[in-house]
Amino acid sequence: MEDYAAKMLLKTDAALREYVTGHVQYREAAVLAALDELRRRGLPAPEEATLRPGLEGGAAAQQALDEAEAVRQEAIRPATTPPEEAVEENSVALYSPVTIVLFSVPFTFVAGGVLLGLNLWRLDRKRALLVLVLFLIAYLVGVVMALQWALPIYGISSWYGPLINLPPILAYVLWFWPRNMSGVSYRSRSWLPPLLVCFAFLYGAQKFNAYMMKKQPKEVQEQFERIMPK
Repeated sequence: MEDYAAKMLLKTDAALREYVTGHVQYREAAVLAALDELRRRGLPAPEEATLRPGLEGGAAAQQALDEAEAVRQEAIRPATTPPEEAVEENSVALYSPVTIVLFSVPFTFVAGGVLLGLNLWRLDRKRALLVLVLFLIAYLVGVVMALQWALPIYGISSWYGPLINLPPILAYVLWFWPRNMSGVSYRSRSWLPPLLVCFAFLYGAQKFNAYMMKKQPKEVQEQFERIMPK
């Protein structure tokens, strides 16, 4: 609201008198401030007693209207520019930790690592992405060596999958994510495209394995059928 009292301090006596004589042209609060300033200067307006009641009523009504308009503007501002949408526009689309874990369980830790790598690429964390790739390569080599040792002794077991997947999943959630994406404003990226890609990859891998198995000698096929779980 405009500070009319401060404004009237700079006016001349004649200008103040103009506010009073032409009061219908000005806001009631401005005329009241002019009357107060004239009284302060020892030059009270003769018509003050007649004008003041009506001016005070009009000023109060105008103040109520101004306050109501301010409330209305405040109420419609979120509908015009919602804070949530502003955050949404400024955030980056990333695969959430839950999505990374869920893809790592049925599709192996490699799928979760790929999703995590896409997040790092989108955030331009090239060094962290390189660390992730080196980690996956080293872990795959370790898994191959462990299986070469375990298979002749323990044979094929359904426990291998969970035991192999658990360490990298913990690394994704407890090491890579906190150090590279903690505090980043993001919205969850759709999991449907990577799910379709994973199913397509599994289907292609099954067809390829069946084709390659048919190319093997009969003895190899029989040996493979004996070691595969029923």
